[in-house]
Amino acid sequence: MRLHDYLDKGASLGADRPCLTTDGTSSSYAEVVALSHRVAAALVARGLGDGGRVAILSANDPVAFTCVFGVSRAGGVWCPINPRNEAAENRELLALFDAEVVVYASGFAPLVAAIRDDLPDVHTWVCFDAPDAGALTWQAFLDHGTSTVVADRPLLPGVDGQAMLVGTGGTTGRPKGVMLTPTNLETMTALTLMGYPFDGRPVYLALAPLTHAAGVLCFPVLALGGEVVIMRTPDVEGFLRLVEAHGVTHTFLPPTVIYMVLGSPSLDSTDLSSLQCFWYGAAPMSASRLEEALVRIGPVMAQLFGQTEAPMMISMMPPADHFRADGTIAVERLTSAGRPSPLVTVAILDPSDRPVATGERGEICARSSLVMAGYWKDPVETATTLRNGWLHTGDIGFLDEEGFLHIVDRAKDMIITGGFNVYSTEVEQAVLAHAAVQDCAVIGLPDDKWGERVVVVVQAHPGASVDTDELTDFVKQRIGSVKAPKEVHVWSDLPRSKVGKVLKTEIKRELVG
Repeated sequence: MRLHDYLDKGASLGADRPCLTTDGTSSSYAEVVALSHRVAAALVARGLGDGGRVAILSANDPVAFTCVFGVSRAGGVWCPINPRNEAAENRELLALFDAEVVVYASGFAPLVAAIRDDLPDVHTWVCFDAPDAGALTWQAFLDHGTSTVVADRPLLPGVDGQAMLVGTGGTTGRPKGVMLTPTNLETMTALTLMGYPFDGRPVYLALAPLTHAAGVLCFPVLALGGEVVIMRTPDVEGFLRLVEAHGVTHTFLPPTVIYMVLGSPSLDSTDLSSLQCFWYGAAPMSASRLEEALVRIGPVMAQLFGQTEAPMMISMMPPADHFRADGTIAVERLTSAGRPSPLVTVAILDPSDRPVATGERGEICARSSLVMAGYWKDPVETATTLRNGWLHTGDIGFLDEEGFLHIVDRAKDMIITGGFNVYSTEVEQAVLAHAAVQDCAVIGLPDDKWGERVVVVVQAHPGASVDTDELTDFVKQRIGSVKAPKEVHVWSDLPRSKVGKVLKTEIKRELVG
């Protein structure tokens, strides 16, 4: 299935039903389908051919998201651009992607002005919500189309081109372009539908950026004829109001935002009974806060683990797996990432790509139709990452006796102190169990005595204070003195990437000087 096929499938289940809802206004499936045809016709008229790359630069917006289906319908490749990136980052990505068309919101006009002259291969700029110098208006763009309907282009058996070209983010170096095919996304959609609860027509609330996980999770919802409620800007109190008002059944948030939900004074008085599945992922979640969420939000929390190269579903933990057979919370599983997905083979491999024993640490590797086609214009990195038929994720983990996958660190973040391997995720879980800590990051810094010393930087809950000596003792009692921090820093906030991940490289730079 191509991206627009999910939309068309939903329309076949009820063309007049709400498809995209924003600010209290809904567009029906018929209206979204019609606009996607007009976008496709306009792109074809502008010379976009099969495989042409169209970048969309916008915060969450129903028109911008409809463009995704128009790009697909025209035979193009969707290139989501993170609206939180700086101008230089986006210039680098657009050049890497060989983008031909850029559709953007007027709020990013200053950014576009700063990079337009450096991107001569972009032949069409479209500002969809206001006039902007050097760009087509939305109406002029649509009027350029020769037809309001583009003939459907069949996806031939055995032919699987690109559907998306996604930047890796560049937090560990220069960004790479991940080539995702229709089969990759169809596998992800199938796993979502087979692994998580969907009872009736879903109502999905998108607060997180549609350029990332929140966007691709829309595809299974649309295939069921569900409604996508789009929040233009992040707002925890607004999120809770919308869950209750729209009877939201499914949503996704990263852990840092879930912590904010748990801190909301409105949480306990909000009716969340409509929720069937509240996904969390994109970063490790505190086991103690997850246990709190299972009680206060409800038995609906659901984890997913993947990466850009294998979107979302390398392993999955549906709501039921958070509980034992007797209905009590399975606290021993809360630090896991669930079990490997049904259509994914996971192996824990040593540095020679040999499997290790159950319970032993190694690199998490995967085989599946979920795995990317490769990196755009980077055969060397593709061969390294996909060697011997396995996707090498760069994550260190193990499989326990029940088959649950535990992620203990990124390979590059493992700390060797006094000859012992210390995995930062294990230390972070112990630190996050402290009542005063909202978030933290653990890194290793050079040490004359230990080789590396364990260092933790913590962010306290609003109004709370952290006693560094007391926190160190707290961690020692849980995981021992070898893994306990030798150094504790308290910061008002932690540096984060544009998708909310803590930037340990920035922390190291700040502490080392």
